[in-house]
Amino acid sequence: MAVNLPAYYFHQGTNYKAYEYFGAHVSGEKMTFRVWAPNAESVSLCGDFDSWGEGIPMCRITDGGIWETFTDILPEGTRYKFRIRTTDGRELMKADPYAFFAEKPPETASVVCHSAFSYEWGDAAYLSSRPRADEYGRPINVYEVHLGSWKRHEDNSYYSYTELADELIPYAKQMGYTHIELMPIAEHPFDGSWGYQVTGYYAPTSRFGTPEDFCAFVDAAHGAGIGIILDWVPAHFPKDAHGLYEFDGQPLYEYQGWDKMEHKVWGTRFFDLGRNEVQCFLISNAVYWCEKYHVDGLRTDAVSSMLYLDYDREA
Repeated sequence: MAVNLPAYYFHQGTNYKAYEYFGAHVSGEKMTFRVWAPNAESVSLCGDFDSWGEGIPMCRITDGGIWETFTDILPEGTRYKFRIRTTDGRELMKADPYAFFAEKPPETASVVCHSAFSYEWGDAAYLSSRPRADEYGRPINVYEVHLGSWKRHEDNSYYSYTELADELIPYAKQMGYTHIELMPIAEHPFDGSWGYQVTGYYAPTSRFGTPEDFCAFVDAAHGAGIGIILDWVPAHFPKDAHGLYEFDGQPLYEYQGWDKMEHKVWGTRFFDLGRNEVQCFLISNAVYWCEKYHVDGLRTDAVSSMLYLDYDREA
């Protein structure tokens, strides 16, 4: 019997490209959907394709709780979620933790995006120059930007990734910046969090356009000789019902002990950084942004909350 290596390494904590296995992928003439939900009683895939009905049943394929199903190839833009039935009889509608795209907030469904990685990059010369660059011997000047508020239209609507490339990048170049640091652009439901409460770790926010549009933004920056750094949030996540919060009806991505799971000041849950599958989720996410979107670096947020067990906890 063939060994399912991606699943095996995921449960062992060493699958650092888990996004190539989980989520929605075209496989031959079918699409494959996989999700990790070890405490679920059952899981089904539902969405536009079945008018959000009972969905397509998923099969549990590992003892560690990976579920899988196959469909015909769904059209670009198809919305979907996982319907998870818990052991205590509840029914949860969860977005795909590994979705490459999502609906524009306040809507919360995951979105099929075949074009996410079909972008034809033009930054080969820039990328090849990076290993030779003397980062410790040359000045670095970083411009930190929140894309949602840097500039807006007169009607208060957002600039798109395309418009931001046309205006933000020339401005940064003119002002002598070597890098643009983007405050979190992974999908998040609440504008007031400035992106620091993430629900879609693998999805560039749809507020400003598509994944392909974000690729073009990074490409344009590299064409101008400007690096892109992303603020990255691997410490905690919000308690929105469609997100990672108690994903299969019980604490899963968060710590299981009540003494460690809750960040009371931020109203969020701490990632269980000691769990193999959570380590894969987060390390794969760091690899994903660098490999798939060519970003030049990550600025890790809330490091102290990960280092100190007594962070934000009364003695």
